[in-house]
Amino acid sequence: MTANAADGTSRAYEPDVRERLERDAKEIIARYPKPRSALLPMLHLVQSVDGHVTREGIEFCAEQLGITPAQVTGVVTFYTQYKQKPVGEYHVGVCINTLCAVMGGDQIWDELSEHTGVGHDEATPDGRVSLERIECNAACDFAPVMMVNWEFFDNMTPEKAKKLVDDLRSGERVLPSRGPNTLANWKDASRVLAGFPDGLAHEGVQAGPESLRGLELARERGWEAPPADAGREQPQEPVKPGEVTDPPPNEPGKPIGGDVKPGSQEGRNQ
Repeated sequence: MTANAADGTSRAYEPDVRERLERDAKEIIARYPKPRSALLPMLHLVQSVDGHVTREGIEFCAEQLGITPAQVTGVVTFYTQYKQKPVGEYHVGVCINTLCAVMGGDQIWDELSEHTGVGHDEATPDGRVSLERIECNAACDFAPVMMVNWEFFDNMTPEKAKKLVDDLRSGERVLPSRGPNTLANWKDASRVLAGFPDGLAHEGVQAGPESLRGLELARERGWEAPPADAGREQPQEPVKPGEVTDPPPNEPGKPIGGDVKPGSQEGRNQ
C-alpha cells in the first residue's frame, strides 16, 4: 500500500495491492452506466486499503474513472466520510445535532474528548480510537446516539461512552446496539461501503422498539395510509443510460452542452 514520504509525496501501490485494487475497481465500475458514477464507492475502496484517502488513492481513482485528480479531490474534501489523514482502527462518532445535543450529546462529547485527550478527527496515540463530532446519525429516536465505524450505539451517557472507548482500546469485545454480532474495524467497514458485503447485514437487531412504536400505534388504532391518487400525474420515467451523453467541458456560468433528454435534470440545467 502507499506510504507518505518525508517530502509529502506518495509511493506507488505494491504490485499485489495494485492488482487487487484494479480487480475490485472493475467490479465497482461495472455497476454503473457511466464510469465516473463509481467515484464514491471507489473512494471507500482505496480507504479500505490505506485507512484514509491518500494522494495515491486519488490518482488511482482518477485513472480508473477517466477524470482528473482535481475532480476526485473535490469530492474527497466535500464528504466527511472520506478521511484525509489516518483515523483510528475504531472511529467513534458522537452526534451533537439538536436532539442528541439537548439529550446529552454535547456533554458526552466534552467528557469523551477530555477522557481520551483527542479532539475532532484525531486519533489516540495507540491508533486504536479516533473521535468525530457528527451532525446527525439519523437515529433521533435513540438519542443521544454514537457510532463506531458506522454501527449504532444507542441511548448513550458519558459513563457508557467512556467505557465503550476504554473497551475498544483494550481489545474487549464490543457489540453495537443494532446491527451485526461483530464490530468491523475501520478498513473492513470501508470495504463494505465500497459495495463488498461482509454477509452480516441481517444479523442482530434491525429496528429497535422506538422505531417501531408508530407502526404499533397505527395497528392498535386501525390507522391506514390514504389511498393512492390514481388520477395524479405520474413523474417522468427515469433517464436511461443511452439517453444522456457526457457533456463537454464548459466555462462557469455558461450553459452545459451535450445532448440530453428533455425534462431531465441535465436538460433543466441548460
